[in-house]
Amino acid sequence: MFDTLSDRLASAFKNLRGKGRLSEADIDATAREIRIALLEADVALPVVRAFIKQVKERANGIEVSQALNPAQQVIKIVNEELVGILGGETRRLRFSKNPPTVIMLAGLQGAGKTTLAGKLGYWLKSQGHTPLLVACDLQRPNAVTQLSVVAERAGVAVFAPEAGNGVGDPVKVAQDSIEYAKTKQYDVVVVDTAGRLGVDEELMRQAADIRDAVRPDEILFVVDAMIGQDAVNTAEAFRDGVGFDGVVLSKLDGDARGGAALSIAHVTGKQIMFASNGEKLDEFDTFHPDRMASRILGMGDMLSLIEKAEQTFSQAEAQKMADKLAKGPKEFTLDDFLSQMEQVRKMGSISKLLGMLPGMGQIKDQIANLDERDVDRTAAIIKSMTPAERQDPTILNGSRRVRVAKGSGTEVSAVKGLVERFFEARKMMSRMAQGGGMPGMPGMPGMGGGSKKKKQVKQAKGKQRSGNPMKRKADEAAEAARRAEQADSPFGLPAGQEAQNFELPDEFKKFMG
Repeated sequence: MFDTLSDRLASAFKNLRGKGRLSEADIDATAREIRIALLEADVALPVVRAFIKQVKERANGIEVSQALNPAQQVIKIVNEELVGILGGETRRLRFSKNPPTVIMLAGLQGAGKTTLAGKLGYWLKSQGHTPLLVACDLQRPNAVTQLSVVAERAGVAVFAPEAGNGVGDPVKVAQDSIEYAKTKQYDVVVVDTAGRLGVDEELMRQAADIRDAVRPDEILFVVDAMIGQDAVNTAEAFRDGVGFDGVVLSKLDGDARGGAALSIAHVTGKQIMFASNGEKLDEFDTFHPDRMASRILGMGDMLSLIEKAEQTFSQAEAQKMADKLAKGPKEFTLDDFLSQMEQVRKMGSISKLLGMLPGMGQIKDQIANLDERDVDRTAAIIKSMTPAERQDPTILNGSRRVRVAKGSGTEVSAVKGLVERFFEARKMMSRMAQGGGMPGMPGMPGMGGGSKKKKQVKQAKGKQRSGNPMKRKADEAAEAARRAEQADSPFGLPAGQEAQNFELPDEFKKFMG
């Protein structure tokens, strides 16, 4: 959603790099570029004005004029101001001292409230709570049925005494749900209310009646992040008509410009609490303003990536794998490789995971074109091998590769390429486990390796060419084919490109086992 904004901001900062001192003209030009970038992203005009004013005042101040690197200082200021307009600190749910905690969802029809109720229920369940979803949208056709289906998928309970479709009293359903939750010992009640295509008096009155009946601990305004400036107008109408405590952004994975997300917290004074960025139930999490600002500026979101890894990877399994690799590369088998790949897949979309890494904005087109099915094809190849072949892939001769290719529905070249990539990955992971750093990445701590002289000799050898024109042409063709074959990684990215200029934090390295 923020790709265009990220590109424009990166372009604005490019002109600052390399300057030892920034003039007032430099700062004005950068501020102008940032203003255009924000307006093109559909950020509300009052927000843009306030943002640019703050950036210019701070950029012309002492913190930049006396900085060792003025350009980096300006980027730091922009980052901090972005965090500010996104809400500042992370806002957490308030839970009642006397259960059940009542959470009411409000918003327009089509904002995704019913689906989001299921996601919120799934998230609450993962946090150790026992949520109950309440069907108070008795107007929209099949809304009650939809909530029941979503609740079943999320593995949470639902309270739906009325069939809906225009029949029933939503206020009574909401009141009865509280007593039901107390009886059945549900500690959180999520009330799904009706919406309208636009803000009207009937919508506001019904939402206000439900609010007065259940006295919710939290009223969450659900807004479609793709509707642009109208999201801000709708939010203001709900704030004044019903009131709400926090905002939930739905459809954050869309291709709209995202200005609503950057505007709504600043305009309404209510923080964004959650963000939904996909169709799956687990594609929903707490909204962190600092992490979102970091992603917009192309600095990645390593904290969220680490949290996902901690939720997915077992500490015992990670330690077991690290011990295996420390003993030597041959201890790591294709079975282990498959297990690790499946664990990574559980973390979510590979494209989204790569998008959390710093610097990935430079290859975002390649990331967007990743074929997630490549992981399934790789798994199919490994599962088509015998236990002995997975234990020792060196025994995979020509006839065995043909059999594996037929069994997995792939080409022989795909089997050969997977084995070669496995050997390279095993070598790299073993070296990392032993503290040797990442091979092929000069300038990184723990690299080890030979002296500069040895490297120069190796490079000189690589440049030697045969004096025979026919042999030289054949050698060049073979080298080009070898490079093309090595370039295909399991996820479709050019080999090594995803790792350039990037060092994994120490706390994340344990998951590479």
